[in-house]
Amino acid sequence: MRPLPWILGRDLPPPEHRLTRRLFLALFGLVHLAAFVSLWTQVEGLVGSNGILPARELVEWAHEQLGDGGFWGMPTLCWWGASDTLLHGLCAAGVALSIAVVVGVAPRWALLLLWADYLSLVNVGDVFLSYQWDVLLLEATLPAALWAPAALRPRWGAGPPHSWIARWLLIWLLFRVMFLSGAVKLVSGDPTWSNLTALEYHYWSQPLPHALSHYVHHAPVWFHRAGVVGMFAMELGLPWLLFGPRRLRYVGAAGIVGLMVMIMATGNYGFFEPLVLVLCVTALDDAALRRLLPRRWRREPAAAEPPSPYQVHPLRPALLASFALVSLTLTGAAGLSRLRLGGHLPGPLGALRAWAAPLRSFNAYGLFAVMTTERPEIAVEGSLDGLEWKPYRFRYKPGDPGRRPRWAGVHMPRLDWQMWFAALRGWRGARWYPAFVRRLLESSPEVLGLLAEDPFDGSPPLYVRSTVAPYTFSSPVERRGGVWWSRQRGSSYCPTYQLVDGRLRAIPVGMVR
Repeated sequence: MRPLPWILGRDLPPPEHRLTRRLFLALFGLVHLAAFVSLWTQVEGLVGSNGILPARELVEWAHEQLGDGGFWGMPTLCWWGASDTLLHGLCAAGVALSIAVVVGVAPRWALLLLWADYLSLVNVGDVFLSYQWDVLLLEATLPAALWAPAALRPRWGAGPPHSWIARWLLIWLLFRVMFLSGAVKLVSGDPTWSNLTALEYHYWSQPLPHALSHYVHHAPVWFHRAGVVGMFAMELGLPWLLFGPRRLRYVGAAGIVGLMVMIMATGNYGFFEPLVLVLCVTALDDAALRRLLPRRWRREPAAAEPPSPYQVHPLRPALLASFALVSLTLTGAAGLSRLRLGGHLPGPLGALRAWAAPLRSFNAYGLFAVMTTERPEIAVEGSLDGLEWKPYRFRYKPGDPGRRPRWAGVHMPRLDWQMWFAALRGWRGARWYPAFVRRLLESSPEVLGLLAEDPFDGSPPLYVRSTVAPYTFSSPVERRGGVWWSRQRGSSYCPTYQLVDGRLRAIPVGMVR
């Protein structure tokens, strides 16, 4: 077979995307389901009325700064009241709508409601919902909704043709996520990327490693350096194949899938990798999927009925084209800005960018631009008398050197993640940290529920102190002896605190043992 016809896929049936769209929407609904279920288990402890950063206080501050008519400055359904009941209601609605997308009930409208729902939570979630995968999920949901059928119970093989514009916006999003993640590493000037040593630090210094991370870290140096070269090839090269002929798109998608599987196998990143894997489906077509699916699922769909002129609204193509133009303009400018290549939008376009910013749906991306080469870990302890101190244990972040690092799956343990950032930035750079300590002194059940263990069984301690110590993975010999981490001598992270007349008070050094 000649190379060019093979690359172009001329031996394949004409490209169809009915099965592709159905599979994408079902998997995308599952990602939404994972995101909402994970958040639902934590929402009260993070931003509930007795949580670390109550959403109610953030909304009250927004009302003071923006006025009662400033909804567009922080669009959220919590604008009129951020009660715990509403927070739980938003999570419950997200679960129900996600299931509707999975089973194919009114998928377009369910996705639009999911977008409004998750945006509402992100805008009151403060630092706990500030990750790139949160805005990636939001940004992917809008074109996914435009690609989805509008009918209550769609006939997937019939009806008006789906939007190729929406599908290509999803491919454009996948391209930006991957390419920018590689490009920012070069632009940052971080020497660990240029001298190929980054992966010698990554597996133990990343936010939440799991047990397999330990084994991979102890691979030979050549393996890590080859991994950096391979990573750059996949992040900088493979995304361009997404715009090529059919089989080149298949190759690009397959390579990205491989990279995501490797990342998932060596660290805890919640629903990020599954979300990128689902976006890879958009680069395929029905002919490719039928070769991948089990034989019993390969049944040819019913032939599509030619659409009636009344089935397609005359304004729909123009609206889709307008949305695509806005999206390409805003996301292109954001990407150029991320790469320090400009990205300034003049006049009305700049105003459009400012107007759209609160929607968090036209973003720039780029993971691990600078590699972390150290790992400080915070230990939090409480005491009833200032003499005996007992540790608070976290579910996923490192603590006891003898505890095996845990795998979190698609769950995103947001407090554990923020503890990693707090250790690197110092407590003055983590404005939420004193609020966390206050909740421990109050013995807030919602916050204690985020932890693996409360050493005081629900009783409030008199003091809480925090220390910080450098951690690295232990040697293979130590690991076989049950020691997973090597911890060096620590020092004080922030003042020791107690509650006095309901107010947080720092205890001078030396006043508490």
